[in-house]
Amino acid sequence: MNSPTPTSWLEIDLNAIQNNYMELCRISGTKVAAVVKANAYGHGLIRVSQAVLDAGGEWLAVARFEEAEQLRKNWIMAPILVLGFTPPDRVVEAAKENIRLTVFDAQTAHHYSTQTSERGMRVKVHIKINTGMNRLGISPQEGVEFTRWLSNLPGIEVEGVFTHFARADEPALDTTERQIRIFEEVLDSLKAAGVKPPIVHASNSAAVFNYPKAAYDMVRCGIALYGLHPSPETPLPATFKPALSLKTRLTSIRELDAGEGVGYNYRYYTTNKERIGTIAVGYADGFRRVMGNKALLRGKEIPVVGSVCMDQCMVSLEGIQDAQVGDEVVLIGKSGGLWRTTEDVAKEWGTVNYEVVCGMADRLMRKYIYTNNRNDG
Repeated sequence: MNSPTPTSWLEIDLNAIQNNYMELCRISGTKVAAVVKANAYGHGLIRVSQAVLDAGGEWLAVARFEEAEQLRKNWIMAPILVLGFTPPDRVVEAAKENIRLTVFDAQTAHHYSTQTSERGMRVKVHIKINTGMNRLGISPQEGVEFTRWLSNLPGIEVEGVFTHFARADEPALDTTERQIRIFEEVLDSLKAAGVKPPIVHASNSAAVFNYPKAAYDMVRCGIALYGLHPSPETPLPATFKPALSLKTRLTSIRELDAGEGVGYNYRYYTTNKERIGTIAVGYADGFRRVMGNKALLRGKEIPVVGSVCMDQCMVSLEGIQDAQVGDEVVLIGKSGGLWRTTEDVAKEWGTVNYEVVCGMADRLMRKYIYTNNRNDG
């Protein structure tokens, strides 16, 4: 049966996700935990996670317990690590579903122990060390004492220890080298005390390329998994492929005389007789309400004119005489020989590619593509 024609949609190339995952495994030389938080960076939590597992993936990482819960409800049973805070009243469910939790303070750890031990259960945890990100984590000086104490708590199994790099995408700076030194001092102390956990991890996507010595037992990769550059200073190799395209439809064409205003607040006036099109995407879809947006139509770049509305915006069709209602319009992706990358959009919006893709709204249909096969989702 033919798929219904969408109004606006994301195309997600699952082959690209799998290719990028395997490249990360090859380059890092160790296990890769696919970071699928924030709806897999806007790409779709369930389908992306399954694609990674189909490619041989072993671990998934999320930010919140609710994301891990959603994976389990969809029968994704791979090891999952929750990287952020999990309320103590969810720990029993975590133990039952074999979801790993992050621990970074004694009070929460004690609550976890109380909840699980009184039910005869154990929850697997990873200790986070603060080596300089200054967001979450115990201090390096507490590492041995905290790990020894935690290992002796009933209902707790210490499986891993990790840290997070603040500036791994800026290799010209010495911040990450300093964090690695601090972390390795903690690891040495844990080993000497006989309490070093079996799984050690630190690297994010940028560190995979810039700090290979920090690969340890596992790396945690998000942005590179989706074929997006960690930063201008850390571009991806050409073997990586962007997975996401944002597309919409041309819904209306009209000819306006010179001097007519277009859209809310008339932030654009025609200077000559001009063909103006309307496209079915707006800021409620995650397409930012900024001036200077662009789009691709029939292999040509066109400007978005006037204010972006909640559900629609307008484009100038000058130079595209054959444009027709129903035409596909590309906001991110390829049209003819032209590309609009997520990085192009991020630069125009004054932000980073992470924020562009994570801001893609749930109401956008996600169309999942494999080679020679299309599946809507």
